[in-house]
Amino acid sequence: MSRQLFFSLAIVVLLIAMGLLMIFNTSSAEVLDRLSNKSTHAALYKQIVYAFCGAFSAILVWKVGHRNLVRYSGVLLVCTTVALLLLFVPGIGQKINGARRWLSIGPLSFQPSECAKYLIPLYYIRVIIQKQSLNFVSFLKLITTLAIPLGLILIEPDNGTTALILVTLCVLFLLTRVSFLYWGLPLLLLVGGGTALALRMPHVSHRIEVYLNPELDLLGKGHQPYQAKIAAGSGGLFGRGLAGSLQKLDYLPEAGNDYIAAIFAEEFGFFGIMILIGLYGALGAIGFHIGTKAATLEGFYVATIIAFLILLQAFLNLGVVSGLLPSKGMNLPFFSQGGTSLVVNLMAVALMLQVFKKSAEKSCEPRP
Repeated sequence: MSRQLFFSLAIVVLLIAMGLLMIFNTSSAEVLDRLSNKSTHAALYKQIVYAFCGAFSAILVWKVGHRNLVRYSGVLLVCTTVALLLLFVPGIGQKINGARRWLSIGPLSFQPSECAKYLIPLYYIRVIIQKQSLNFVSFLKLITTLAIPLGLILIEPDNGTTALILVTLCVLFLLTRVSFLYWGLPLLLLVGGGTALALRMPHVSHRIEVYLNPELDLLGKGHQPYQAKIAAGSGGLFGRGLAGSLQKLDYLPEAGNDYIAAIFAEEFGFFGIMILIGLYGALGAIGFHIGTKAATLEGFYVATIIAFLILLQAFLNLGVVSGLLPSKGMNLPFFSQGGTSLVVNLMAVALMLQVFKKSAEKSCEPRP
């Protein structure tokens, strides 16, 4: 096994193991603190099931290969779009905290937007590889097609995932050298106009004030960011030690999900967080290296954009936890509690490593 494959798998397994430890740590404390009748191991067992499902799915992706997956990305994106539509059908889509993001499958739930994070870029890659370059008309047709699943994600509502996909597409536009006039200028006008309009809305101004000063709304939007700052700050250099967090005792909501890094920082301190950041950085660096060594342009796009997506999700999550960014409900890849995210990210890593495998095989072929 090459070093890239070994180190990538080692990092992912380590992140999952650390995540499982923290999920049990936070969820069991919540059960005990609320004197709930739930099992203290319920969340842990559920995440382990998703981890095995993700490993099985990753093996399938490895066997199918990145070329076939890109080839059929259009069909898969249509299926994902149908799943996004089903979210709005009463009795099928689950409405949790005011958002319709989950489909129930027996005791498990599925979040279609997690698949869209990767399928939308893969579909774009398929189109650009087929056409070589895009004129304005073909670019407009492609954007119109992608706007359908993006619009459905936006009205769930899931602003964070929508923004994540849009940033990823902008990176692809740069990589594939799409004319800036096609997308950059309209985007600047849209963002500028939208920002000017939003600032005139009282609730938007209030959200900005709360983001800058969470203590202004401790019983509402500012509660989670404020408690996350307390958790991360109280960890100091070396933390309170495993299971020593106080904020997980029902002070910080969603402690096992979006804000799990805050509890990790409280228990393992600054050095623990730096190790966590280092693991994501190393995984991203390996992904970019695989992209630069890819034997085909398609492989370069696939590996690079997957590495970018994993790093961007980690940055957004850790940025929210630290107070650098406003809360957007973004999971920490492989670490946070969240089954669909874990399964899809494992499949993405398998796809990235499959690019490396194909490139290595091609480089070993005898020259004529």
